[in-house]
Amino acid sequence: MKKTGFLYDQQFLLHDTGRFHPEMAERLQMIYKGIDQADLLLHLTSIKALPVDMKWIEAVHAKAYIRRFEEVCLAGYNTFDSQDNQMCRETFEIAQLAVGGVIETARKIMAGEIQNAFCAVRPPGHHAEKDRAMGFCYFNNVAISAKYLQQQWGIERVCIIDYDVHHGNGTQHIFEKDPTVFYYSIHQHPSFAYPGTGREFEQGVDDGLGFTKNSPALPGQGDSVYKQFFENDLRPAVETFKPEMIILSTGFDAHIDDEMSDIKVTTEGYSWMTRFVVELAEKHAKGRLLSVLEGGYCLNRLPELAANHVKILLDM
Repeated sequence: MKKTGFLYDQQFLLHDTGRFHPEMAERLQMIYKGIDQADLLLHLTSIKALPVDMKWIEAVHAKAYIRRFEEVCLAGYNTFDSQDNQMCRETFEIAQLAVGGVIETARKIMAGEIQNAFCAVRPPGHHAEKDRAMGFCYFNNVAISAKYLQQQWGIERVCIIDYDVHHGNGTQHIFEKDPTVFYYSIHQHPSFAYPGTGREFEQGVDDGLGFTKNSPALPGQGDSVYKQFFENDLRPAVETFKPEMIILSTGFDAHIDDEMSDIKVTTEGYSWMTRFVVELAEKHAKGRLLSVLEGGYCLNRLPELAANHVKILLDM
């Protein structure tokens, strides 16, 4: 059994998006319930959120954007940049805690205290641009943690794998000119094509050309096509890039029962993808894998999906 971390903090529940918003606090409650009822907590290293040094957020996001985000929260606004981005006075603080928790988890992996981890955080992050909130996301948790790993620990090659059903436009744009970060996304396109990015021809810019790979999948294609893309697109790219660390943007919203998509990945399909990523981390990154929650909105399925995900990280 591996030494696996689990980042969860009840403070994440304080980010209030309103009664009918899909990115609700109950998502984390159901994830925790599934992991607890599967008797996995005893095997996990518990991690709590910590305050973040703002220099790490500023390594990714514009200072003017950070200041604007803080000001609208303090002013009591309930949306930011888009009607999709519902929030409350506490959202700025909770978004900082989410980043701080992910960075602390990354630190524990690099220090050898744990081998891998699942970070059950909210708000999510992969749609957040350098200077704009999008798609329920405010700070880009995975991008910030990648910068932290490079600048604090000297990691030269970070691979970010994103299997949320929506393309991680923010993560891609942040690193599109950076040859030290390889970004791979598999996502549904064109139906439910938010945010409208992530086509095959998007492969990076300037020095980063060739360090972005997108595998858009048509609605209804499900497990078999996802497996083909992982084998034919992801595996050879990772073999070539040889990452020292893998970060996984873990979105459970490609599931067949999730109303936010129509891609029809099964529960077993999700387990297969997680095993695939774990094997890549073992082969190339000394097993170092940082899994960070993004989407996933079917409350009835989240307990099972999260428990299965953690079991695979634990190698149970």
